[in-house]
Amino acid sequence: WQAYGGETTMSHLTQMAALAVQNFVSCAVAMAILVALVRGFTRKNADGIGNVWVDLTRSTIYILLPLSILFALFLVWTGVPQTFHVTTGGAHPIPVGPVASQIAIKMLGTNGGGYYNVNGAHPFENPTVVSSFFETVAILLLSAALCFTFGTLIGARRQGVAILAAMVLLFVPVVGVTTYAEEHGNSALSDLPIAQPAPNMEGKETRFGAATSALWASATTAASNGSVDSMHDSFTPLGGLGPLWQIELGEVVFGGVGCGLYGMLLFAIVAVFLAGLMVGRTPEFLGKKIEAYEMKMSTIGILVPSVCILIGTAIAVSTHAGTSTLGNGGAHGFSEILYGFSSASGNNGSAFGGLNATTDFWTVALGVCMWIGRFWIAIPVLAIAGNLAAKKSVPPSAGTLPTDGPLFVFLLVGVVILVGALTFLPALGLGPIVEALS
Repeated sequence: WQAYGGETTMSHLTQMAALAVQNFVSCAVAMAILVALVRGFTRKNADGIGNVWVDLTRSTIYILLPLSILFALFLVWTGVPQTFHVTTGGAHPIPVGPVASQIAIKMLGTNGGGYYNVNGAHPFENPTVVSSFFETVAILLLSAALCFTFGTLIGARRQGVAILAAMVLLFVPVVGVTTYAEEHGNSALSDLPIAQPAPNMEGKETRFGAATSALWASATTAASNGSVDSMHDSFTPLGGLGPLWQIELGEVVFGGVGCGLYGMLLFAIVAVFLAGLMVGRTPEFLGKKIEAYEMKMSTIGILVPSVCILIGTAIAVSTHAGTSTLGNGGAHGFSEILYGFSSASGNNGSAFGGLNATTDFWTVALGVCMWIGRFWIAIPVLAIAGNLAAKKSVPPSAGTLPTDGPLFVFLLVGVVILVGALTFLPALGLGPIVEALS
């Protein structure tokens, strides 16, 4: 969550040696946790799940650094600056610096933030439709690719494809609804005596338009990225509902690099547990029995971010400190608060820009939610990994639910939607839904 102007606040050294380094380490840690969980499924009667420093080094040197170097060079080719100059231009100088290297890992590592305060809407951070397309692809690239990595590591490639299919089934409808809402404009303006173009261009960069902005907004909230090329606060009510709901699902619709997939695996554990209840037998997933301990840890990992979002929102709307910096009142103001806590608790970073989060209340509240939303999911995942690694493998039998076919894919999608709907539908009803109806 970037409550400052990067180009005017941070020095070149801070951008390169502090922020960029954290961008690498943050997603490398999540990849290490994912690999540890995979080892929990593949190891038998083991008392360890690997070495975090080895996994951290491998993911950084073999994956993140090479891809970031190539992508940074590509961004330079499209016109993104990479220089140690401070400004460019004549009478009206524009800040520049080592932008391309920062943007590369920001996008590939699903980190968000940005060298410039207006993020992907800035012509130096996102110069052309070509850079916009490939930056959008970069948001989802590693999160999607890790599904194939997961399938390869467990020796069942179809299992990774099944997880990816569930993510796609959750992602495509949100893109459709968000694009439809933004392409059809703002109905609140229909009664005014003005000529209104069909797309909702409020808060959009004219180089990209409504459809490209809707796609970016859907991708960045699906993948725990948080970068923007338009202002989500200016989306129509239903257009803003799609990105908001994707964050509240736990950002498992692709999700962040590593953390999105291990978050989805928590839902998969719940799905096979429910399937086991239906047929009256102990559930199994990838050759390991799913018992009470795994269910407790999965429940904690799934519900902790939801608790942060709802309790944080309740406190904010009930206090002067929480409402004093809103840009709007009524249902839209409520959406700004709900989006703020959703973004922080889900480690996203995008914002409904009408909320000023630079006050002490918002800085502390959102910081606490970031900390809880990050670590209180990782800890249960590692606990599950260690517990599974100590178990013996169970060969599949006639009663074992196949978890690499369409039935499991739809069951997994249903569980994700059900948890998201039951948890957040009342809050969404007070915000974007009631705003759309009014």
